[in-house]
Amino acid sequence: MNILYLHGLKSKLSKEKHRILEKYGIVFSPDIDYSSDHVQPQEILRNYPDTEFNVVIGSSMGALNAYIISNWIGRPALLFNPPLTKHPKKLDLPKEKFVKGLTSKQILLGANDEIVDPVEALLFLGKHLRENELEIKIDPHLGHRIPPDLFGEQVSYFFSKLCY
Repeated sequence: MNILYLHGLKSKLSKEKHRILEKYGIVFSPDIDYSSDHVQPQEILRNYPDTEFNVVIGSSMGALNAYIISNWIGRPALLFNPPLTKHPKKLDLPKEKFVKGLTSKQILLGANDEIVDPVEALLFLGKHLRENELEIKIDPHLGHRIPPDLFGEQVSYFFSKLCY
């Protein structure tokens, strides 16, 4: 299983979270410079021309890119606090890479997130209900950062639902 993990703005995949992910497959986690452009799905995938990803996981700005990539390649996604309303004109790529049905997405939002407004994310998702199969969890105590134990729980649950 090939896992594409996309980190957030001014962040990297920690060794602890990498160890959690590598239990489920080969982890590809590019070092993304978001300074010139926050939305870079095509540039990210261009780095892996011969790799077929089975799942896409992202946190914050990486979750926004993971959302777009998931839709484009037709693969499931696990998204942590995606800022879906920050760049609305860039959410759609010109043409999907594969013909597909609904793409499943598991989304965790922090009710106390000071960076990504969970209400805005929910409003966006509500307008796009027919485009994805969604499972949304809102943690009333969670802020923007995802603690490793919660990350591990969400990753374990995500992979438990996949057939691989």
